[in-house]
Formats: sequence, C-alpha cells, structure tokens
Amino acid sequence: MAKGHRSQIKRERNEKKDTRPSAKLSYARVSVQKACFVLDAIRGKDVATALAILAYNPRYASSVIEKLLKSAIANAENNNGMKAENLYIAECYANKGPTMKRIRPRAQGRAYRIEKRMSHITIVLDEK
Repeated sequence: MAKGHRSQIKRERNEKKDTRPSAKLSYARVSVQKACFVLDAIRGKDVATALAILAYNPRYASSVIEKLLKSAIANAENNNGMKAENLYIAECYANKGPTMKRIRPRAQGRAYRIEKRMSHITIVLDEK
C-alpha cells in the first residue's frame, strides 16, 4: 500500500514528470526495424538538420516521422514557449505495437501467415 494521501501521491508523481516537449505516434503502420533506420539518422541532431534529412530520405517511415517531428516542434513552441532554432532531438525511439495477422494462400491448400507489424514512435526534444 502506498504511503500518504492520494493527492499527495499524485503531487509527488507529477513532480518527477518529464517536462521536455515531445510527440508520440501510436499504431504507425511501419515496423520497428524500418522506423529505427530513420530515427538513428536524426538522433541528436538539431531540428533544422533533422527536417532536411527527413525531407530527402526515400524511406516511407521518414514521411511519417517528419510529420511527428513537426508536431513535437509545435508542442515546444505553443506549450513550452521554446524557440525552434534552439531545439534538438534529445530522444527518439520506436516501440513494438500490435501485429495484424493475415493469411496468404499457397500451393496445395497451404496457408502462410503474413504479419503486418505496427510501432509506437516517440520523439522528445530539448533546448541547447
């Protein structure tokens, strides 16, 4: 059992909360491996460089991540009052989401399984 009153517990939990601006995309229709190729390219870069990398990256995940990064920048400007030129990507990662299972008919009445994977992509920004 937790110590203290419920409001006190909530207050302590909110003090430990991360205040850095972030954006999260849940159930993105791209696998974790494919998203991580793009995320590794922009991790630690400033926002302008990251947007340039994403604009010219041919992978499908880059268009999804570009939209997510723009959302994180807007969150930083509107909610935290930060300037976009001072921001950099502190953290970016993709976690495994649910998998849609589909059936592919094969020869002689067999059925092979196709797994359409999803991921949850998170971008956390910080000021220099």
